[in-house]
Amino acid sequence: MSRPGVGPVVGVDGYAGGWVAVELNSGAFVRAWPAVSLESLLADLPSATVVGIDMPLGLLDTGWRTADRAAARLLGVRRSSVFAVPPRDVWDADDYAEANRRCRSLTGGGGLSVQAWGLRRRVLEADAYRDSGEHQLFEVHPEVAFRALAGRPLEHGKKTWQGQMGRRELLTGAGIELPDDVGAAGAVPADDILDAAVVGWSAYRVARGLAAHVPDPPDQIDHRGRPIVIWF
Repeated sequence: MSRPGVGPVVGVDGYAGGWVAVELNSGAFVRAWPAVSLESLLADLPSATVVGIDMPLGLLDTGWRTADRAAARLLGVRRSSVFAVPPRDVWDADDYAEANRRCRSLTGGGGLSVQAWGLRRRVLEADAYRDSGEHQLFEVHPEVAFRALAGRPLEHGKKTWQGQMGRRELLTGAGIELPDDVGAAGAVPADDILDAAVVGWSAYRVARGLAAHVPDPPDQIDHRGRPIVIWF
């Protein structure tokens, strides 16, 4: 497949043991690797590298993010894979009960899901890393990216055999051929590697100026005035 010459880009996904990255060069697979921290994961990458990440970027002071609602609308049967991201102060709570109380107060009544609270450490880590300016990060939701790649929401969940084989086939069709042996990243759950790869595909689209985002146009900004959007 012929592609314009775009340098290395990286897709990142969080998992229980830390983070996993997939690097693409001119849209083709180069390598995959895991790390415990985001800082160590990206330490050897040039500062100009476009990095897509499957983690919320941009937290509000109050209310819910419209980006999450817009992403959910795109996904149909897969909409439950998008969780509503609560305001910044919620993530600083010491425990789930306090976080849930703050969430209801700051959003006008909406509670915090246990799934969302389970991502607390990763959300705060990504937020701090983005503010450090080491790399420019772009928020990508893998299911939204796979929907863009397939032209429709995917039928099977990513934990199923059919779901994983279908996602790998979509990536192969886009020129991203994941090898059977991905080295140390082979200890990472397969669905997280597939997610990192499609996040990399979106990062490649960002680098080429072909990516889209929701909402479009952006209608919210974070504490540093950056638009809050999800790219694909």
